[in-house]
Amino acid sequence: MTGFTHFDAEGRAVMVDVSDKAETERTATARGSVIMQPETLKRILEGGFKKGDVLSVARLAGIMGAKRTPDLIPLCHPLMLTSVKVDLTCDPDRNAVDITATCKLKGQTGVEMEALTAVSIAALTVYDMCKAVDKGMTITDVRLVHKAGGKSGEWGNAA
Repeated sequence: MTGFTHFDAEGRAVMVDVSDKAETERTATARGSVIMQPETLKRILEGGFKKGDVLSVARLAGIMGAKRTPDLIPLCHPLMLTSVKVDLTCDPDRNAVDITATCKLKGQTGVEMEALTAVSIAALTVYDMCKAVDKGMTITDVRLVHKAGGKSGEWGNAA
């Protein structure tokens, strides 16, 4: 088979060969939210969890998750990320913690999966730290919102 595919000529799963691709600056941003009860968000804002500062721990977990993406997602390339930024903001109108992650590198393949993993791991960490008081939280709208670099260039979906 030719082109980028996760299957070889015999139909077996393989990691895509990116050795012929040029190194370029690559960036990806993903977003997601954790929706919860108003009391849960209030406790996050007030620092009322025995496990610690929910937002700080989730931020660190998101960064660590981005770095471990090839250990979590089959056939992802191990990448030398040059930057991982994870921001968490509280939205009392929606009873939500909104998460944005941006990953960067100079390389032969993109960082979309790393940004999506960072958001997912940060959201799961918020859930884990707060589940004792709110098991009904919902992790929602995890999506890629921007990518730049590589052959396909720039793409955006801010909605």
